[in-house]
Amino acid sequence: MHFIDLQAQYLRLKDEIDAAVQCACQQADYINGSEVKDFTAKLSEYLNVPYIVTCGNCTDALRIALQALNIGAGDEVIVPAFTYIAPVEAIAAVGATPVLVDVDANTFNINTKLIENAISNRTKAIIAVHLFGQSSDTKAINEISYKHKLSVIEDNAQSLGADIIFKNGKRQKAGTTGTIGVTSFFPTKPLGCFGDGGALFTHDAGLSETIRLLANHGQSAKYHHKTVGSNSRLDNIQAAILNIKLRYMEQFTARRRQIAAQYTEALKNIGYIQPPVISPSSTHVFHQYTIQVGNGRRDALKAHLAANGIPTMVYYPLPIHEQEAYKHRVRKSGALAESERLTREVLSLPIDPEMTNETVIRIIEILNS
Repeated sequence: MHFIDLQAQYLRLKDEIDAAVQCACQQADYINGSEVKDFTAKLSEYLNVPYIVTCGNCTDALRIALQALNIGAGDEVIVPAFTYIAPVEAIAAVGATPVLVDVDANTFNINTKLIENAISNRTKAIIAVHLFGQSSDTKAINEISYKHKLSVIEDNAQSLGADIIFKNGKRQKAGTTGTIGVTSFFPTKPLGCFGDGGALFTHDAGLSETIRLLANHGQSAKYHHKTVGSNSRLDNIQAAILNIKLRYMEQFTARRRQIAAQYTEALKNIGYIQPPVISPSSTHVFHQYTIQVGNGRRDALKAHLAANGIPTMVYYPLPIHEQEAYKHRVRKSGALAESERLTREVLSLPIDPEMTNETVIRIIEILNS
């Protein structure tokens, strides 16, 4: 059994994907071709955001976003302490200092009540990482950013397709409420290609032009370099694949939600396991189904599942402030007790749109045993 069966998803969409790839090859406009332009337009419509710039991957997107906001040496950027390394890596790459803030014990996202304590006169931005499939509390984050004149970058690599829910019932796609949103098209993500890919999105026309410049060698026109940029592009073949998969995205999300509901129902009476908690301000696309296993039993449960052929993953096993590369590059804001606890207790179960009901039932039986 695979943790995520990418081959099964390919086989389901094989005829459409093969035809799209063949067409892209016949067109031979491999870089910034028609498929890239078509995908950009369709993603813009799906997210209801006017300006989208595709790029090579989400880490590039984070770095480009920081550069577009003129963030560099001497600046600080607030980021959750429990996250994948990419946003911290991007902050360090531009010469700024990552400031780690603890996360909410239930949603795994940044604890907005702790953000203001982390702000200094060097703070320029907040990176809100929407972890595992649901949005951070963007309303609170945007209110804080407005009060302190900070930019907000939404790292939406794991939560593309989630809806932010406002008190008046209005909905807006995660990643589209801040200054800049970024996402990943890594194969296992909610919308994944067959290689690397990413995108940035914004409502600001001027900012979008700066982003476009930075992602394309700093060129204002061919061979005319206005600023120091980089080479970060989504290729036409990957865009052709994404054009197909975007059509099925809501269907894939619905299936992951169905599996999640089965897991949650089965786990609700196991006292030392806490199933994922869905925030009232966001829908959940369940990029990961991540439980918290208490009483020091996480590793034993992981071993039990492995012995029965069930793969699991620990996202993430080591706090950022204990990572060798970042021990002396970050500033901790207060105690990071929840982030440290989560590294000892989180466990992600298989959740894949291609999983059969029989497989889900078998996993539940082994969990209960």
